[in-house]
Amino acid sequence: MIPRAVVASLAAATILTSLAWAQQAPPVRIRGTIEVVDGPVLTIKTREGDDVKVRMTDNVAVFGVVKTSLSEIKQGSYIGVSGMPQPDGTQKALAVHIFPENQRGAAEGFRPWDLRPNSTMTNATVAETVKGTDGQNIVVKYKDGEKKVVVPPDTPIVTFVVGDKSEVKPGAKIIIFGAVKKEDGMLEANRVNVGRDGITPPM
Repeated sequence: MIPRAVVASLAAATILTSLAWAQQAPPVRIRGTIEVVDGPVLTIKTREGDDVKVRMTDNVAVFGVVKTSLSEIKQGSYIGVSGMPQPDGTQKALAVHIFPENQRGAAEGFRPWDLRPNSTMTNATVAETVKGTDGQNIVVKYKDGEKKVVVPPDTPIVTFVVGDKSEVKPGAKIIIFGAVKKEDGMLEANRVNVGRDGITPPM
């Protein structure tokens, strides 16, 4: 019989090891072009020029990223704004993606982003939208606050539509928001977003 104290110590060590692993392996964001598809494993040439392998889960969700128009951003829409902070405290949109209704609330809030140096991401609900001299002026609200966003006329506006694995093929431009490094060292993704009709996901 193994003493209970030893069992407890082993269990505690296992938990601590798991926690340490989780802390060491934050989700990884990947933008790039698929070069090779080998079963569930994708070889991706990232925008930085590196080759990265990502394994898709068995239940991977594939979404197409498609163009839409500024007029589709309405009061009550749930959107993501890739932006640059301006001196007056507003965010100048670099890209906007409109979430489908069933993804309302996804990653809600304001945070640093890596589209460009010092860029931000705001996922929030549109409270107000008014045409301004520099583009559309939008107020978005999230659980901890709100942001004023200026959307210039040339800003890429996209939305997500349900796709399938046939779109995950060599040459496809993709973004994976949260690949996770597993214990075997392989990055794993349960969602892949694929640009349709030649689109490079702009967010």
